[in-house]
Amino acid sequence: MLSRFAYLVVIAFAFLSPFELTHAADQSQPNVIVIVTDDQGYGDMSCHGNPWLKTPNLDRLHAESVRLQNYHVDPVCTPTRAALMTGRYSSRVGAWAVTEGRQLLRSNEVTMAEVFAASNYRTAMFGKWHLGDTWPYAPRFRGFQEVVRHFAGGIDEIGNPIGNDYFDDTYYRNGTPETIAGYCTNVFFEQCQRFVSEKSEKRFFVYLPLNAMHSPHTVAEEYSAPFTAQGHPPERAKFYGQIINFDENLGRLFQTLETQGIADNTIVIFMGDNGTAAGVDAQDAKNGFNAGMRAKKGSVHEGGHRVACFVRWPQRLQAGRDVNELTSCRDWLPTLVEMCGLSLPRDIRFDGDSIAALLEGQQTSWPDRTMFVERQSDQPKMATQSSSRGRRVPYAVMTQRWRLVNGELYDIMKDPGQTQNIASDHPERVTALKKQYEQYFEDVFANDGAFTRFQIGVPSRGPSRLTVRDWHPTEGNVIWKQEQLSDDNLWINGFWALNVVRGGRYTIRLSRFPDDSKAPMRANNVRMTVGDQERSKAVQPEDTSATFEVQLGKGHTLLQTWLTDADTGGDRGAYFVELQYLGNEQ
Repeated sequence: MLSRFAYLVVIAFAFLSPFELTHAADQSQPNVIVIVTDDQGYGDMSCHGNPWLKTPNLDRLHAESVRLQNYHVDPVCTPTRAALMTGRYSSRVGAWAVTEGRQLLRSNEVTMAEVFAASNYRTAMFGKWHLGDTWPYAPRFRGFQEVVRHFAGGIDEIGNPIGNDYFDDTYYRNGTPETIAGYCTNVFFEQCQRFVSEKSEKRFFVYLPLNAMHSPHTVAEEYSAPFTAQGHPPERAKFYGQIINFDENLGRLFQTLETQGIADNTIVIFMGDNGTAAGVDAQDAKNGFNAGMRAKKGSVHEGGHRVACFVRWPQRLQAGRDVNELTSCRDWLPTLVEMCGLSLPRDIRFDGDSIAALLEGQQTSWPDRTMFVERQSDQPKMATQSSSRGRRVPYAVMTQRWRLVNGELYDIMKDPGQTQNIASDHPERVTALKKQYEQYFEDVFANDGAFTRFQIGVPSRGPSRLTVRDWHPTEGNVIWKQEQLSDDNLWINGFWALNVVRGGRYTIRLSRFPDDSKAPMRANNVRMTVGDQERSKAVQPEDTSATFEVQLGKGHTLLQTWLTDADTGGDRGAYFVELQYLGNEQ
């Protein structure tokens, strides 16, 4: 097992640090707000040298914070959020991709919200979850007592109401749809400000994961117009406009904390979820600004996963300090357990370490660490072997000095832009880092990437609804944009991995379009397999859905569908499926 790769945390009074004893004695636990912006890279703010953006409130947070200058997440959003919420590698907890059924955070994982709730905090989440929308994966089942959010990976994406466009959209308040006026970022900040202003004897923990600055880069023209006038491409102008809107909201949150008299004893953590999406052109690093880093969102080079991270706690932390040691989003849960004096609901094997001593400036030396970044899709594949697992995946192995990226070696301290591959000069280092990656892979995928399954027939939960985003592809891939539903040139398919909680009779209804935008399937035959059962029926091209009644046994099964196109004879999967439990009768 790797040094400092994982450790077992057991909170016991006899082993409390002096920092924790202070908390236990004076009962001055802090409030906590964790802010995660979507697709905003390290260079997408003026405090990090962006020549076009002026972000005074982010700059203020930067000035008043301890800054993690060597802070790493995953290259895309779901894995980062899973790792942040659990303190564990996203590959270990089942949520290592953004779709394909691999965005579900396994139900037996303990989340940050559950840890805070177990320590008598009020907990809330406002924004983008992207770790599962159904029971038991949705945030209201994962320790959050109040939730206002959208589904899927974006407000306007498949799974959300048709018509959501970042303005005056339908969100879900504790599972119930509600239309809320205003721009999305404003809505989530306003909900946060309302929550932290409520009078309570309890401290609060707020998770504020925004959907901005994710595409589509929709924002009021007043925010994008100045950047358009500067000559920026339209998408970057809107992307920058989203950042300006976020910065204004951050300033209003600061004001709320000060008005409520809680600013000094509130920990505010700010971070991005991956590298920039639109702040730089991946093919032309001079087109945009990326603080000298290579690549952008989605890459395992530095620009894909090194992001900004600031932590402000006026009562405890010295403002304006930089921490240059290697850190990650997995460190925050063990760190907050220590800094806030929290009790764990059960023992957790964290992959991160508490960095409280680094934040406090009390650590005179910090042991070197080895961390891993990879870009997995549906079935996990090892990056360093072209074995029976199939194609290799992008990966990086990180230490304080070294970056092994897809077999290439960089001395990150001498070459932060990753321009010189020096693998041939250090073959023994390459071999050692590859071996560590292989050990990591065998550890986190010890279950060989078992499916995280949708739970079907759960009492009191109503019908189970599945979408194309959630299937494991067998033909083509998945789709996520609403406009892709009507693309007649797409011939894609996949299966859903299910766990039938209650055996009995079920109806299974298939359609190509969602119920709030019904349209003809344009099929003349519908076929379905569930487990070892196969059913088919003829339909009319104008039919909007087809329903089967089947008997399902309790336990694991797979569901796949085929809609045969009436014009071409080609097959595509049904994009929407609803399963309804009817009873136990045979």
